[in-house]
Amino acid sequence: MGSKQDVEAGSKAKYGAYDDVLVEPERELLLPTESYSPTTSTISTPRYSLVHLVYAFVGGAALCIGARFLLDVSGIAGPPPLGNDVRVQAPPYVGSSEVHQFPPVAPTNAFPDLFPTSVGYPGATPTGAEPGLIATAPYLPLHTGAAQLVAPPKIYEHIHSTHGDDVKEEEEESPEHYISDRPFNLFRSWGNLSPWYSVPRGAFGINDTAEPPAGCVVTGLHLLHRHGARYPTAWANYGGPAKFAARLHESASQWEATGKLAFLNEWTYKLGEEVLTPFGRQQLFDLGVSMRLKYGFLLKNFTETNTIPVFRTESQDRMLASALNFAIGFFGYPFEGQYQQSITIEADGFNNTFAPYETCPNAKAPSKSNRSLPYVKEWVSHFLAEARERLSRAMIGKDGLQGEFDWTGEEVYEMMQMCAYETVALGYSKFCDLFTEEEWEGFNYSLDLTFWYDSAFGSPVARVQGVGYLQELIARLTHTPIATHNSSTNATLHTPETFPLDHALYVDATHEVVVLNVITALNLSTLAASGPLPADHIPEDRSFRSADLAPFATNVQFQLLSCASTPEPQIRIIINDGVVPLHGIRTCPYDDNGMCPLPAFIEAQQETIRETDWAWGCHGDWEVPPGSAWNSTTGDAPQA
Repeated sequence: MGSKQDVEAGSKAKYGAYDDVLVEPERELLLPTESYSPTTSTISTPRYSLVHLVYAFVGGAALCIGARFLLDVSGIAGPPPLGNDVRVQAPPYVGSSEVHQFPPVAPTNAFPDLFPTSVGYPGATPTGAEPGLIATAPYLPLHTGAAQLVAPPKIYEHIHSTHGDDVKEEEEESPEHYISDRPFNLFRSWGNLSPWYSVPRGAFGINDTAEPPAGCVVTGLHLLHRHGARYPTAWANYGGPAKFAARLHESASQWEATGKLAFLNEWTYKLGEEVLTPFGRQQLFDLGVSMRLKYGFLLKNFTETNTIPVFRTESQDRMLASALNFAIGFFGYPFEGQYQQSITIEADGFNNTFAPYETCPNAKAPSKSNRSLPYVKEWVSHFLAEARERLSRAMIGKDGLQGEFDWTGEEVYEMMQMCAYETVALGYSKFCDLFTEEEWEGFNYSLDLTFWYDSAFGSPVARVQGVGYLQELIARLTHTPIATHNSSTNATLHTPETFPLDHALYVDATHEVVVLNVITALNLSTLAASGPLPADHIPEDRSFRSADLAPFATNVQFQLLSCASTPEPQIRIIINDGVVPLHGIRTCPYDDNGMCPLPAFIEAQQETIRETDWAWGCHGDWEVPPGSAWNSTTGDAPQA
């Protein structure tokens, strides 16, 4: 039989019967030999006795048990100490930025003339009736939040080691541990970095759902929504993933990570800045589809008046991309001719109710706009103390000693931020399973502190920044142009064409801070019932949760209703499918369905507009002391 050559090992590798030389024992059992005949067989005598086999089995088992013991011990105690003359270090590229530039600037195979988006011959295109789940369905679908994202297989209640698999403590929880009133969900534990989800029924205090009450029909909708999931912003009040990556990269020669942190030895920073992630684009597309299915019937009003809707957003990349992805979901592609997109400018000096801070100097003064910082720092020192010690033990310093490379509390916090940002950008993050359920609850609360004191009821510049949008809302509800532009409203864009007042459907896209400014200006005071928020513990049954109110793609629905039981039109506010009580508004009575007579609602908001002094709040010479020496639950600046 001819010789065959092994293509991987080269010409020197010859195997058994293929070249009439010695055959490897294992291959001898698998490959036929030249002397093999199906009609004959050879039986050889055994080479080992039963005693030999028993000894071999027992010895092998003992070796396996011993090896497992040694691995467990080394996993719990960490790696063995290194000699004085041995130094360890991570690769120099660790923490560096990794960028994949797509599309290419000038692709060589781009021939747009050969690939038109339309070639005619579309086939039949008859349309059907508009959907209207809000009016026709017995209940509405719930949005669970993150179908495309992957969470770790297990988030433990407690972790006492960064090595090995045995990380769950069996002991009972100590009394001081925070007990959540909801089942744990990692994706709902990231504050404003959470993907939006349908909040639990009754989350805001009204045990009702977004469907109109019996005997009522929806006659109009004003929708205010946030942009979708994005990369980190260039600036962070506290922490920031880019800062974490920079420290790792700059100190790569001084450490090596072990245990659950071992992935850092090969980790690079893969996040961009400011713009939407693929998941963020999907969020707004899905939101557009959802709103079309619920409120599509309102488009009949435009057909009857021979008009098309005007939706608004602003010029920042993620804002415009969010609005356009929403439009593709709501109208389908192509959307040209089905609506008009108004784009305001977000830049210093331009009046813009979606970015009121650009013309409000006090909103850029750290002592007034970043009041959360001391609260967050104190809270981090409490809830991340154990995690900081645990994760520091997983690091080996440049001299080969454990704990020599010490994480700061802010850097551990940045790892938690990295979990959220990597997940919504890349789909999965190894940072997520470094922390316990309780630590994630603590992270969630840290962002409640951030937004309570910087953008909502605890901020002295919250109401004044929200009043401009409030003026626009009341102008639409009363079909009356704004008489005096004395806030962040833009008179240039308030024309009948760009700011219509007689439509049944409005859609506006903005930032989460502005959503919270508006919620505060509306005086939805039931959401502030548990404030001011403390920095040393999580209050039970807290009413203000940033993950419920301002996650990625959060949406606020102002429903207008006509009800058979009352001659007055009604209004309801639905935030992420949760009905918000309106009886905190002075003129609104308590209602089991969260409704308020529209004239009463308008009266209260007009009163707020009259009493809010833009000049004083944004340009006045006033100060507030840091920390708890001054507090607010209305979002107002101290009066002169």
